[in-house]
Amino acid sequence: MHLHTPDGTALHIQRFGAGPTLLLLSGGPGCANYLRPVADLLSEWHCILPDPRGVGGSGGEPQGVMGELADLESLRESLGLRSWSVLGHSWGADLGLAYALEYPGRVQRLVCFAGTGMHNDRDWSAAYQASRHLEAELRVEWSEAVGQVLLKDWRQYVKQPTLLARLARLEVPVTFLHMERDIRPPWFVRQLAELLPVGRFAELPGAGHYAWLTHGPQLQEALAWALKP
Repeated sequence: MHLHTPDGTALHIQRFGAGPTLLLLSGGPGCANYLRPVADLLSEWHCILPDPRGVGGSGGEPQGVMGELADLESLRESLGLRSWSVLGHSWGADLGLAYALEYPGRVQRLVCFAGTGMHNDRDWSAAYQASRHLEAELRVEWSEAVGQVLLKDWRQYVKQPTLLARLARLEVPVTFLHMERDIRPPWFVRQLAELLPVGRFAELPGAGHYAWLTHGPQLQEALAWALKP
């Protein structure tokens, strides 16, 4: 189905299941939403999977981070929800954290699944790049134009002077769920888990970045724990 933003852009969403509403944000940036297999593990939730503006079934042009966050708010309002829970994967986990930071009263809880954290650390990037050839490939629709605009703006977003101070005051419960065999180093999300007032860190043994491909039952159990009130 499609919902429209205030400027008339049609955003495509998929909806699965019944229960409390859970927004699922996929990574990239610039990827169509690929988290249907994760939604299938969350049978007790009403899962909302949006395609970002300019990708997949969504219209519109590339935009920056604040525009993406405004689109998520527009979706929430269109669905008539006072608040919802959020689960993000990879870059979607980081976008979810930004959403909680900008709209804290709208997020009941957040799960950052295989995210990287809010940083532009050279050591982290070097470790990631050195191991990229080891990671399994997930084929998904991707817009280079959308991805480039978002990544460039994200690098500015994480440099705001008050970022860490704002995170240290964020009262939204946040779980950082790291995959043990993910090539993305976990040190920054570990630091965030310690910094946030209601933050916690957990690791899924043996799993890689796309854990649903190899560790479905274990991931289902870990997500149920992470989403528990």
